[in-house]
Amino acid sequence: MKSFLVLGAALVATPAAGETLRDAVATDMPSLMAIYRELHANPELSFEEVKSAARMAAEVRKLGFEVTTGVGGHGVVAVMRNGPGPTLLIRADMDGLPLTEQTDLPFASKVKAIGAGGVATGVMHACGHDTHMTAWIGAARRLASMKSQWSGTLVMIGQPAEERVAGAKKMLDDGLFTRFPKPDTVIAFHDTSGLPAGVIGYTDGPALANVDGIDIKVRGVGGHGAVPQLTRDPIVLGARIVTSLQTLVSREISPFDTAVVTVGSFHAGSKRNIISNEANLQLTVRSYTPEVRAHLLEGISRIARGEAIAAGLPDELMPVVTSDGESADATFNTHDLTMRLAKVFADRFGKDRVKAIQASTASEDFGVFYLTDKSIQSLIFWVGGVPQAKWDEAKGDISKLPSLHSPFWAPDAETVIATANEALTAAALDILAKH
Repeated sequence: MKSFLVLGAALVATPAAGETLRDAVATDMPSLMAIYRELHANPELSFEEVKSAARMAAEVRKLGFEVTTGVGGHGVVAVMRNGPGPTLLIRADMDGLPLTEQTDLPFASKVKAIGAGGVATGVMHACGHDTHMTAWIGAARRLASMKSQWSGTLVMIGQPAEERVAGAKKMLDDGLFTRFPKPDTVIAFHDTSGLPAGVIGYTDGPALANVDGIDIKVRGVGGHGAVPQLTRDPIVLGARIVTSLQTLVSREISPFDTAVVTVGSFHAGSKRNIISNEANLQLTVRSYTPEVRAHLLEGISRIARGEAIAAGLPDELMPVVTSDGESADATFNTHDLTMRLAKVFADRFGKDRVKAIQASTASEDFGVFYLTDKSIQSLIFWVGGVPQAKWDEAKGDISKLPSLHSPFWAPDAETVIATANEALTAAALDILAKH
């Protein structure tokens, strides 16, 4: 199999005369699907992407890129200089998720690892980063073989730890924009469970949300459940905090602004007749604008303290509100680049396969590249992954379909990879077009 893959890469390096981009992508798909199955079966958790990074680095090194590994952890930076012109960065993320796969695919992951909390877990590419890496390799092959059609500098990065919203910043801190050519434009794609396979979605402006992980330690005075009057019950106080937090969005944020405050975890107590000393809440907070974000974070602290005062707790037992350190800024698609590439995609794939879609309250750290220097043009677009037959059966009702981060997520990988490969390549050829 290994010799076949090397031969396949050599064969696709130079397209035949008259061969279109789509033809070249199709010719390359058997080789790319072998890589995809390999990556899918061998996912790695955030900050542990050793094999994935090595695979990506090896693929682009033999195409003639200048390759540096170990950037910001296991990050890969591949540079191809091809004359005067702008600098374009194309990103793919590499990490998997701590989930036990339940897709029943013949190449399903059986990998086990120790997660961040020290607990043994299955590992799965439940967010589609395996399709991202594979399409990235495909686009690198296409652009290396089409150097006569573009001019400028191409920087392709394999980014670690996107699922921990930390890898982009670590690469920047390790000199991504100083040790290597600084981009004028950054692009990436993400597969999605919200569109049928092969449909491209884009959003002009805010595309993905600010995210803040907040922990609230609710303190009380424990004791016997039979004599609650001698205690200050942190479970009751925690429940009141949870209820009051709902008013932050419903009564303090304009209906025209997006805001989400979700309490995803509430842990307290050990036995039914013991009132504990402590309850712990874990929240995820989503927004698009700095103003709404600041209001939500201030409001969480205010409500936690206010409910504690109402419960009669002294100052020394006020709730402790902290950030869990896995926060990310909103991802913003710049208008000019978004509309320019939306037209490129529509001209290439047809208007029925390119759609303007609503922003998502999910989060990414791709937006860090733009926020580091707002003169950079930035776009992340979506490529639908739901197999067409399943989309039709559900009549487009995504609540009936597995989502990203589901152990059942099994995209139509071949369609995702072929579409994204062609889209990334077409976008690069437009951005780096010779004048």
